[in-house]
Amino acid sequence: MDRIRNYDVAFIGLKPGKHDFKFEIDQEFFDLFETEQEFFNPKIIANILLDKHTTFLEFHINISGTVQLICDISNDEFSENIENDLKILVKFGEEYDDSDEDVITINKKDGEFNLANLIYEAVVLSIPMKKLAPSVRDNDEYQKILDQYSPKIVEEEEESTDPRWEALKKLKDNN
Repeated sequence: MDRIRNYDVAFIGLKPGKHDFKFEIDQEFFDLFETEQEFFNPKIIANILLDKHTTFLEFHINISGTVQLICDISNDEFSENIENDLKILVKFGEEYDDSDEDVITINKKDGEFNLANLIYEAVVLSIPMKKLAPSVRDNDEYQKILDQYSPKIVEEEEESTDPRWEALKKLKDNN
């Protein structure tokens, strides 16, 4: 668990203003979480911009890189570019609270903040739900089959409206 501390950002000695941090993310990072991933061989860079204010911290996390995926259709292995941005506000309070998805509260006595979970979240959310190899994606025959069996949007016929509503709409349009 000590390796997860490699993703701590110490802010206690930093002056107010913007500070840049960079982390290289590979499979070793994901092994820390002991969860099964839908990807492998990640080569990702996490660029972190910390904007330190006197009463709060603002983190801008940008991840970009490549991961290997398995195509859902052909089972071919392929490389996928990923990118994601995450903005988190960290404020100081009595105890840790991450119940708000955009604001995290940490103890006012803390001097560092661990970004590992946020980086993990940013990467996992950037993985496409439908994994299609370029050979499948660019295949016209596949597109025809996909179009044939995809749900169609059915336009609803306009229902007849109660005449009382029409009178109210006329009043609304006049104002």
